[in-house]
Amino acid sequence: MEKIAKASFNVVLKNYLALTKPGIIGGNILTAIGGFALAAKGVFDFWLFLAMLEGLMLIIASACTFNNVIDRKADQKMMRTRNRPLAKGLISPRHATFFGVLLALLGTFILALYTNPLTLFIALTGLFIYVFLYSFSKYRTSHGTLIGSIAGAVPPVVGYTSVTHRFDLAALILFVMIALWQMPHFYAIAIFRLKDYAAASIPVLPLERGMLKTKIQMFFYCLAFLGASTLLTFFDYMGYFYLVVVTFLSLSWVALCIKGFTCKNDQKWARKMFFFSLAVVMAICFMIPISI
Repeated sequence: MEKIAKASFNVVLKNYLALTKPGIIGGNILTAIGGFALAAKGVFDFWLFLAMLEGLMLIIASACTFNNVIDRKADQKMMRTRNRPLAKGLISPRHATFFGVLLALLGTFILALYTNPLTLFIALTGLFIYVFLYSFSKYRTSHGTLIGSIAGAVPPVVGYTSVTHRFDLAALILFVMIALWQMPHFYAIAIFRLKDYAAASIPVLPLERGMLKTKIQMFFYCLAFLGASTLLTFFDYMGYFYLVVVTFLSLSWVALCIKGFTCKNDQKWARKMFFFSLAVVMAICFMIPISI
């Protein structure tokens, strides 16, 4: 009996954990670490770092949980999401909403107690944009991706302002970098998951404007990201080692993007763009603490 109860508890725990989308949390935390490292300039406050991570993780987990509640009907129509707990009815929308509120309150408490009001405000703004603007707008317009990129660019700023207590040029550059990076990243997802988005009637750019116009936008966003990512060196926030690495990776990403105009398999090319985008942002976040 005890083993059955334990097994049931583990299943419930696994389902609630799935609501928070751990993969998305991990990616956002990585950029937050990059922002924290840039602001710290080698002076590492472990307890502040830990509080920032814990608070931000809870806020992001809350946003993802609310997003699951909003997306539950669309998730039932897509292959990659049809097994999510809400889509399968394993958790009720009411319980998921309560869970999301609890996560948001805990995250707010930690950031308010251990960081600063600006950091808390920025984190909660990201939560609001993701849940109330992005999650609903993506069903109405292909520009939902742009709104989502704004929310996704918040974590590095949270990491930065938790140390500096101010939003300055470096914070703005970080925000612009990650916002620009997300556009070709998410367009790549839209291309290789095109059938899923069509089934759920989500008007992503490849469906609304066609593949060619999507690739053109991806190209210009990759170029813009290249320019924005070099600004950290030009304004003396980062060294030349960072500049060399980020320029090489960004140019390689642009080159891969150009190949999309002549590729024979859009889905295969889009997957390469997606995985290379992950390599780019990971490399930048790892470069920041060793190149200041």
